[in-house]
Amino acid sequence: MADRIMRVNAYTTLDLVDAEAEGHNFEEEAYATVNVTSPRRNPDHVEFALELDNTTLETLDTHADRLRLNPEQARTLAAALESEADAVEDAQQ
Repeated sequence: MADRIMRVNAYTTLDLVDAEAEGHNFEEEAYATVNVTSPRRNPDHVEFALELDNTTLETLDTHADRLRLNPEQARTLAAALESEADAVEDAQQ
């Protein structure tokens, strides 16, 4: 990503995943970076951030989407991801 907003380093959660952006009258595919963090000092939330590679996007301007989750919301999201991952693995076996 040439004009990156999110920092990517050795601790980034996922640095290259397939992604899509869908809106009214457009749909684009690109690689994306996903990162899950919490503040180092006095953590009060979990942040889930997603940024699509803007070098291949034609419709969207450079941006990153961020979710600010409380611990319960983060655990609910984690449990849903685990459940769906299990379903996909079961279907592939």
